[in-house]
Amino acid sequence: MKKVLFILGPTAVGKTDISINLAKLYNGEIISADSVQIFKGLDIGSAKVTKEETKGVPHHLIDIVTPNENFTAFDMTEAIKRKIDEISSRKHLPIVVGGTGLYVKSLVLGYNFGGAGVDEEYRKKLQNILESEGLEKLALMLKEVDAMAYEKVDKKNPQRVLRALEIAHFSGEKKEAKSEIDPLIFALVMNREKLYARINLRVDKMLKSGLVGEVRALLKSGVHEDSQAMHAIGYKEVISFLKGEIDEARMVELIKQHSRNYAKRQLTFLRGMENVNYVDVENIGEVENMREKIASWLNQDSTKFKMRKQSKN
Repeated sequence: MKKVLFILGPTAVGKTDISINLAKLYNGEIISADSVQIFKGLDIGSAKVTKEETKGVPHHLIDIVTPNENFTAFDMTEAIKRKIDEISSRKHLPIVVGGTGLYVKSLVLGYNFGGAGVDEEYRKKLQNILESEGLEKLALMLKEVDAMAYEKVDKKNPQRVLRALEIAHFSGEKKEAKSEIDPLIFALVMNREKLYARINLRVDKMLKSGLVGEVRALLKSGVHEDSQAMHAIGYKEVISFLKGEIDEARMVELIKQHSRNYAKRQLTFLRGMENVNYVDVENIGEVENMREKIASWLNQDSTKFKMRKQSKN
């Protein structure tokens, strides 16, 4: 079985630096499991790592589709599987990094997300309901057929609600299959108040770095405001601001609020997963213990390695 290291955690907790350091220590390559970083041009709002910040560590599944394309959970898990195979074939360690626990759960448990097939008649029916009765009706339909998916899905995102209904239509429930990986899963955590403060600071930095200009340029280039990409946190609020629906102060408030809420949902999902090792990133002892567990799992001598101090979100 292929060994795969997972570094999970809420937004802004510090996954980037830790995963890069671990990759350098253990001859690893990083696979991004971020549902927004896959889109080309969505750089500032998704906090994409820069070339300099990678420190020479290969990063995969970043900038792989255009913003007007849809990229489902099935597409993402299949792409991650292919990268795991590629990296393993090079005798390197695949390190899956992200806050989207659903992808990880599908990989570890072998969930089948309904395949790539599409029932065009069913999709047309859902689209008609969306147009005539609204997104709330579709959300209620999802609640009836898959209460768990209803609790986890972004109920304000039409594409995700539609896809969740399609998955339920195809398979009733996400089916488990045999997983072909040997996973070691870590979830990075920190004090809730400190995490929220980091999230607020990150939003301020994104706006200062030109998030509004990035969204304006994307729209001008032909990216549709109703695309999957533009429903991401940060982008949808800026669109509302550009359309004059909210003022700048409210835009900033909403981005921070939605980001904090998302972090809370990420943590809730992680707590529902089994075999997860939690690491308080502010506790040096716990970070060192994580390193030792990885070395033991890889059958390496942990005394040869020394973690670097973490700094980046």
